[in-house]
Amino acid sequence: MAPAPCYHCVMRVVFMGSPAFAVPVLQALAQAHQVVGVVTQPDRPAGRGRAVTPPPVKEAAGVLRIPVIQPERLRAPEATHSVAEWTPDVIIVAAYGQILRNDILSLPRHGGVNVHASLLPRWRGAAPIQAALRAGDLETGITIMKMDAGMDTGGILAQASLPIEPDDTGASLTRRLALLGASLLLDTLPGYLSGDLFPAAQDETRATMAPLLKKEDGRLDFALSARELERQIRAYNPWPGTFLEWDGRRLAILSANVSDASEVAMGAVTQLGGYPAVGTGQGLLILKRVHPAGRQPVSGDAFLRGTPAFANVRVTLKADDR
Repeated sequence: MAPAPCYHCVMRVVFMGSPAFAVPVLQALAQAHQVVGVVTQPDRPAGRGRAVTPPPVKEAAGVLRIPVIQPERLRAPEATHSVAEWTPDVIIVAAYGQILRNDILSLPRHGGVNVHASLLPRWRGAAPIQAALRAGDLETGITIMKMDAGMDTGGILAQASLPIEPDDTGASLTRRLALLGASLLLDTLPGYLSGDLFPAAQDETRATMAPLLKKEDGRLDFALSARELERQIRAYNPWPGTFLEWDGRRLAILSANVSDASEVAMGAVTQLGGYPAVGTGQGLLILKRVHPAGRQPVSGDAFLRGTPAFANVRVTLKADDR
């Protein structure tokens, strides 16, 4: 009689992930299981100098001495062959950046498990952290999900929530969620691998989407309220960043506060407490820290002292471009 499968012993894991969010998950997995291979996105140009830069997961895998492949498309036969040769028991995914098809998900006996940075079914898609911040959600969290071939549509294995703090940015919330995701995954895997934990179907009527962000999504629309714009600035820090345009120039906005003052026209710039403030659809957006093109980031008051004419301009409304 064949021995019973050992679900609680070390599993052979293929990990798929790319950005900084995925690094703590990979590191935690490598301590508990045998990570036999990592699949991540190709190196891409990044930063002001557009130097070709590896994804954070590739760098972490190098430190851990784990083999890495970087297929442009996971559907390529050679990529599928590489994953199959690793003979994984399970595939773990955390912000990989591509949808996995059934031919990949069917390779391991335990399929694929995803660490997703939202409380599904809210904020399916590529940018759930930014979507939650921009929408003004009071909490978000991590969902451990049994994967299917859809966009974050698989059954839920476990969830854990955390509050969104008033000063959270995309960067700070990503760091907190990454640690929560690593911990929740390790807590969840034993029950799933033993067959004691079963996925629960998502409520499709509550699903919302968080699509992939582009650089142009950072343009501020001053027809919106100042509170909405302040949340957008925090949500899109560091990527894709936010900006306004005035007199043919672009000014990146790194942080801002809100005033309920309403006597300033949309897009008109004034000053409040020595800082530049822009009229919006409701209230004033006070520019606390900015990054002028070709210069170093500065505080808003320092920028205004160096560029006093800015206090009397009208910035380009996003609505003007429609």
